[in-house]
Amino acid sequence: MKSLWSDDDAEAFVTRYAEQGENRDTALRVYTTRLLGGDPRLVLHGGGNTSVKTVATDLLGDDLPVLRVKGSGWDMGDIEPAGLPAVRLEPLRRLQALTALSDEDMVNFQRGNLLDSTSPNPSVETLLHAFLPHKFIDHTHSTAVLSLTDQPDGDEICREIYGDRMGYVPYIMPGFALARAAAEVHAESPDVDGLILHKHGIFTFGETAQEAYERMIDAVTLAEIRLQKNRRPVFATARLPDDIARLADVAPILRGLLADDLAADGWRRMVLEFRTGPDILNYVNGAEIGRYSQTGVVTPDHNIRTKNYPLLLTAPESDRLESFRESAMAALVAYQEDYRAYFERHNPRQKSPKTMLDPFPRVALVPGLGLFGIGADPKAAAIAADIAENTVQTITDAEAVGRYECVPEDDMFDIEYWSLEQAKLGKGAEKPLARHVVAVTGAGGGIGSAIVAAFAREGATVAALDLDVAAAARAVESCGGLALACDVTDRASVDAAFDSICEHFGGVDIVVSNAGAAWSGKIGEVSDAILRQSFELNFYGHQNVAQAAVGIMKAQGTGGVLLFNASKQAVNPGPDFGPYGLPKSAALSLMRQYAIDYGAEGIRANAVNADRIRSGLLDDAMIAARAEARGVTEAAYMGGNLLNREVRASDVADAFVYLARANRTTAAIVTVDGGNIAAALR
Repeated sequence: MKSLWSDDDAEAFVTRYAEQGENRDTALRVYTTRLLGGDPRLVLHGGGNTSVKTVATDLLGDDLPVLRVKGSGWDMGDIEPAGLPAVRLEPLRRLQALTALSDEDMVNFQRGNLLDSTSPNPSVETLLHAFLPHKFIDHTHSTAVLSLTDQPDGDEICREIYGDRMGYVPYIMPGFALARAAAEVHAESPDVDGLILHKHGIFTFGETAQEAYERMIDAVTLAEIRLQKNRRPVFATARLPDDIARLADVAPILRGLLADDLAADGWRRMVLEFRTGPDILNYVNGAEIGRYSQTGVVTPDHNIRTKNYPLLLTAPESDRLESFRESAMAALVAYQEDYRAYFERHNPRQKSPKTMLDPFPRVALVPGLGLFGIGADPKAAAIAADIAENTVQTITDAEAVGRYECVPEDDMFDIEYWSLEQAKLGKGAEKPLARHVVAVTGAGGGIGSAIVAAFAREGATVAALDLDVAAAARAVESCGGLALACDVTDRASVDAAFDSICEHFGGVDIVVSNAGAAWSGKIGEVSDAILRQSFELNFYGHQNVAQAAVGIMKAQGTGGVLLFNASKQAVNPGPDFGPYGLPKSAALSLMRQYAIDYGAEGIRANAVNADRIRSGLLDDAMIAARAEARGVTEAAYMGGNLLNREVRASDVADAFVYLARANRTTAAIVTVDGGNIAAALR
């Protein structure tokens, strides 16, 4: 591992933050914290912490010694000064004289000594930073160090590597007890560069930010060098089927099994994040995966994101997907039974009884394919997948030089159900369409982009499909969705797009079939080519999309929603608009047929009947021409309805969201036109 310290970059941070009123110490603390947090071999998703002992001025103008320490909820990779709350240092140090301190009292005391009461909670390891004398302190969960400490003789290995350069702290749950133990170890060897925390991580410190940071890099480098000595190949490969099933076929099956049936409230779904590669395949294909993958997390901090163990599945064969479904269901049932038993074993010894968390896994290992991170949204799934990849590397290295061993199960339970750890995840109410994956065709247009935005606001994970992938990308830019090129008239293109959705998110729950275009002409005079072209897009395009979606929804087994963008032409034909209205009429019948054929499987089908929508089929030139032809202003033309109001693309989008959430509604048509009595349905 190489030091990334740069004098020029460091001074740039000092200059930047001086303009914001921050001192040199804080600026350099931000700089090296980001260096550490930017390397996944050291820090992942809120893990680790750093501090600096410096001086701050309070409201009375008094200069006070403070500890600037990483705040809960901040990530080291992009931390700002606000993520390093200032806590009065002397009161923290006085706590070392106590023999015991509850978590609640510790948190309350730390918050009571914040200079700014609006700051985030200081790290759960704040007292460890406070009790050590050094100015700058760094803490990471280095993959290389964990590979060595997570051994039956991990302490001996580390002493062999570091000797007297480091102090050695036995595993203790973070908090007051660990802080006191670390301070005692340091007091016995005050000249050490840092501390090795058994099966937890590593601390380094120094009088300057550079010294503390580079001591971390040097210590981790020594661990990496040790991992290359006397290394043996891992892992022996198990016998696998010759024809492994496609990821796009496996993911919806797994995602469906992971959904929780909440009866009247519908399904509580998960989103998946898939990872693979030579190292992951070497790991999941190992003959002993049932041993090393089920030992436990590499550091207890990880289990709030991944639980203690992953779900281990069998290798899926392409022509035996139903068999895979059955074995995966059996594995999931066993996983949940084991989790409940684990909870019942350890809950009775808690001072206050805990409420069991959901028993669903957050990581799944699939021999022959790779691994899945599982979460309520793409971010949570990606975090679980990142930690799973980190685990693969850590355990692989541990097994290459010894035998992987983590902390005992009771310690893992204590961390998983520790209120201070659970607080990191947040407990805010979910939005109505959270956990739903939505695909929108024609997403690059005015109505399409409004639909994407509306579903994103409701918490959905959105895939935007369009012939113009750049336009689709713009539609999902603000919500972090997936943009895909898709020609709905080409079934192969549609299938490829939906395969990509399954590969990225695990499946699809709601499809808004919105792509369309208008052709005009007298029906007795229009060419076959134009009529067929319109039917390809305005009817077969809907069929291609719906058919692809239904296949995925059936594989998931959790129902779904098909939504079609119809038109008033399907109900109230206008002159010279037959080439457009006829396929739209067929599309309306198509919607009803899907409602009939798949209602028993929980798949709903509905349509929105819109008219005169700017940025939809009507561009500004067409609006101007039609208004002129009628001898009215553009505003009068667009508002020529019973309400005398122009209907916006966002109004259409809201109607689609309504239908998506209307769990007891199918085969329905919602009209969004401001009132056109000739197009009203009976």
